[in-house]
Amino acid sequence: MEPEEVIQMPVIGEKAPEFDALTTHGRLKLSDLKGKWVILFSHPADFTPVCTTEFMAFAAIANELKELNVQLIGLSIDSVHSHLAWVRNIKEKMGVDVPFPVIADLDMKVARTYGMLHPGQSSTATIRTVFFIDDKGIMRAMLYYPMSTGRSMPEIIRITKALQTADKHGVATPANWQPGEKVIVPAPSTPEEIEKRMKEGYECKDWYLCFKEL
Repeated sequence: MEPEEVIQMPVIGEKAPEFDALTTHGRLKLSDLKGKWVILFSHPADFTPVCTTEFMAFAAIANELKELNVQLIGLSIDSVHSHLAWVRNIKEKMGVDVPFPVIADLDMKVARTYGMLHPGQSSTATIRTVFFIDDKGIMRAMLYYPMSTGRSMPEIIRITKALQTADKHGVATPANWQPGEKVIVPAPSTPEEIEKRMKEGYECKDWYLCFKEL
C-alpha cells in the first residue's frame, strides 16, 4: 500500500515560500518582489471555461490592485507556450488583455510548495487558490476554492484593503466590512485598560467591542 501524500500548506503569519519560476513575462522570483504585496493565484488549466472567466475578471481588477501596490501572478501546471497561446486567445476572442505574469509550473514545484494540488479534486491540475503575501514577504491570508467554483473579485479586493487598513491603523475589520466603514479597536487586555477604553470616546457595544471611524 502506497503511503498517502501529505499536502504541504503555507502558514499565515510566516514567510511565504520562495519560488523561482518561468512565467509569461520571463523568470520571476518571489524575493525580487519584496516591497510589493503579491497576490498569487492558481487555476486548474488553460483553455477551460471557468478559468477563462476568471482571467478576464482578474484582468479587470489588475489596475486597481496595482494602485494598492499589489503584483498579481497566476499559475497552473501548463507550459509557458500554452499560457501564451491562451492569453492570446483571450485577447482575440474576448477582447481582454491579460497584463499579469502567469507561472508555468510544469514540474509542479510551486504547486506542491503552496498546497495547490488536492488529489480529491485532481492529481494533474491545481485547485483554485489565492495567496495574499505582504510587502515583507509574509503570508497574510489564503483562499481555497474547488475547481467548479469561480472566485469573487470584490472579495479579493476587500481582503487586500482590509489587510492594508489593519496594518496602517493597528485595527481590525468586522464581518462584511467595506472600505470607508467603521473599524474595530483592539480589545483591552487588563482591567485598567477596560476602564480607560470606556472613556476614550469610541462607539462601544461593550468593553471588548468598540468601533471607530478612520
